[in-house]
Amino acid sequence: MKTFIFVLISLISHTFALPVGIERPQLTRQNFNKNIDYNFEGIVKLSNCSGSLIKYSASTESDKAIVLTNGHCIQKPGGFLNPGEVWFNRPLSRKMRLFNSKMDLFPITSTKIIYATMTNTDIALYELTESYAEIKSRTGISPLILDDAQPAQGQPIEIISGYWDRGYKCEIDGFVDTLKEGDWIFTNSIRYSRNGCDTIGGTSGSPIIAAGTRSVIAINNTSNESGDRCTLNNPCEVNANGEIYVEKGLRYGQQTYDIYSCLNESRSLDLSLSQCQLPKP
Repeated sequence: MKTFIFVLISLISHTFALPVGIERPQLTRQNFNKNIDYNFEGIVKLSNCSGSLIKYSASTESDKAIVLTNGHCIQKPGGFLNPGEVWFNRPLSRKMRLFNSKMDLFPITSTKIIYATMTNTDIALYELTESYAEIKSRTGISPLILDDAQPAQGQPIEIISGYWDRGYKCEIDGFVDTLKEGDWIFTNSIRYSRNGCDTIGGTSGSPIIAAGTRSVIAINNTSNESGDRCTLNNPCEVNANGEIYVEKGLRYGQQTYDIYSCLNESRSLDLSLSQCQLPKP
């Protein structure tokens, strides 16, 4: 899991698909031409990660808009969220930028973190100052739709990075019972096919989109950099029998469909619901 954590931490800790020691290129017409196969409408650029403007299937235009990214992108003072740690409805103002289909950028700002965790999955949901209707009126941008079902093996996917202004194409190769990286454990993780989705630092939080649609089916978060076993930057796969498999260069995403199990009738996240599958504080 490639990392970047501000000045002091970046000197001692490298983890997750965050940018390390690499300079983000400026968006140019040449870069744009490389991305004509991808629709950037609703893709989000954060200072350290990628993200997406998403809505639930039952969201209304008057609902406050939501940005989805990784839990390890939230810039927690002192480091990452600990295993088992959950943030829920925490006020937080954060500036981001939002792409339209022409790759123009528009400012957006959060008011709070609705939810964030690095346990079982790796997600953060930011609530913005504006509703979907207000964003549409100001920018012409519509959100992507968060899918409510687990994606299938063999599904063609696109991973679109707002940080790097670029996209990737491959397929879902399979699912991993347990993905272990350092102290963090992810369950039912998504493994990408070996060719096409060569994600790099800065692609953290990029939506995994069902190819040819505007449906977000999961979220990008990590890769094995050097072939090491179960360490930071080098996640290992653990099957139901406890057997470990490691392969340098394998890349992974995390599930997002469980978010729907925690939505109440008002389309708000309610962790007290009996069917809610997300980790609780």
